[in-house]
Amino acid sequence: MSPNPFALAAGTELWRCHETAYSCTEFNPKPAHSFFGGNRFDATAEDPYRYLYASLEPTTALAEVMLRDMEFTGPEGRRQVPWALAAPRSLSKVRLTEDLTLVRLVREEDLAAVFQTSWLLETDEYAQTRAWAREIRRQVPDAQGLLWQSRRHRPHHALVLFGDRCGEEPLKAVPGHTHNLGTFEGAGEANRLLAPLRAVIIPPGMRS
Repeated sequence: MSPNPFALAAGTELWRCHETAYSCTEFNPKPAHSFFGGNRFDATAEDPYRYLYASLEPTTALAEVMLRDMEFTGPEGRRQVPWALAAPRSLSKVRLTEDLTLVRLVREEDLAAVFQTSWLLETDEYAQTRAWAREIRRQVPDAQGLLWQSRRHRPHHALVLFGDRCGEEPLKAVPGHTHNLGTFEGAGEANRLLAPLRAVIIPPGMRS
């Protein structure tokens, strides 16, 4: 492989849609099953590492979590995000404390550099995409993460960081920039961002 790098400078601000029970800077230490469930580039038992998904835009962070397999329904043709999906989560801004180098998987040239095509980013066969992430990590030992174009908010980018290749505290929370989606205020901010994507979170007691 001859991957194309993508540099993220210290001070870069990222957004996360994460479970409120966990810190916005906390990496996930739990490997996904090798063959079932999980997400596109999670760690597995074959290559265990802490991992963290983020985006460069707040709407992208929301879309990556909230708009999977979501159809346009109802008389207004909006995607209605289940309250049970949104309520346990928060949207938070974080800031990098160190320079990071990711493998860029955005253009066809980027994908060809790691012997892949757009299949890697479009397929829902996550067991296979996780296996390819392991191979990228094996062949590119200095890669600290991956960056690709979001399927749900094109042309914006999503990314995953490898906790075992970052420093002890690569991220800091940005004070005053966390929105609890389990509150009317937080859901309202999320809905403001999701409106151009014709998507809405509808808390209990609020008319659609």
